[in-house]
Amino acid sequence: MQHEKSCGAIVYRKSHGNTEILLIKHINSGHWSFPKGHMENGETEIETAIREIKEETSVNVMIDPTFRETVSYFPKRDTQKTVVYFIARAKNYDFVPQEEEIAEIRWVDIGYASTILTYENDKNIVNKAKAAIKEF
Repeated sequence: MQHEKSCGAIVYRKSHGNTEILLIKHINSGHWSFPKGHMENGETEIETAIREIKEETSVNVMIDPTFRETVSYFPKRDTQKTVVYFIARAKNYDFVPQEEEIAEIRWVDIGYASTILTYENDKNIVNKAKAAIKEF
């Protein structure tokens, strides 16, 4: 069995008293999720998350290392993928989608995100992130 590991984050901003999170739509699959990507040799999980968010969205972030959630699934037979998610505060709000991978990017109210997100795992992580974001 092969194992893959990716890292990313629920990227948020405060806007007019509301919390909005950054969602991305993948070109290949068409599913909505969070920015994330594969770890490269020598990187920490946090370094991977920061780099991947920047590559996919052009948004710079500050990671909260106290929030760490993992999801495991099988994207194809004989391959287990683990994704580590943090929460991250956006330092800038203008985004530019990575042409090869990202079809669309949106800032959405955190309470509305579960109606857009494709997978139950992601919806569960947003619910856990809500409380953590209030404290960060």
